[in-house]
Amino acid sequence: MPGFHLRADHISFMNIALIAHDSKKELMVQFCIAYCGILSRHNLCATGKTGKLVSEATGLDIVRFLSGNQGGDQQIASRISYNEIDLLLFFRDPITPKLGEINEATLLRLCDVHNIPMATNIATAEALIHALERGDLDWRDIVNPVR
Repeated sequence: MPGFHLRADHISFMNIALIAHDSKKELMVQFCIAYCGILSRHNLCATGKTGKLVSEATGLDIVRFLSGNQGGDQQIASRISYNEIDLLLFFRDPITPKLGEINEATLLRLCDVHNIPMATNIATAEALIHALERGDLDWRDIVNPVR
């Protein structure tokens, strides 16, 4: 996965992970289309199918991991545990039971442990993407100055 970099204008790149349950993939695609301009200035990674759909719809360069049910969420969790992710957008379906529910709890716990801002729904994602645009998440550069 690409590391953390500073652009020439000193605006930092953030490493952003994208995950979406099947019923939320289209919402993630629409969200990424709407905020393509902001997302294009950062390093993106995603679980397999989510990354494929978003990349095809937006043209964004996305590092794709395995599908979530094949371990992609665990690959992202590993990067979170090494503090290599700065923001997690995880559009969850809170209604439909999932086989990997325990893995989800681990992923969310790791974000809390490492102070990774995360959104599990569109409302929070909108707030975080606007904060990202304003530079409100630049404190991540202080927490992780060199990666």
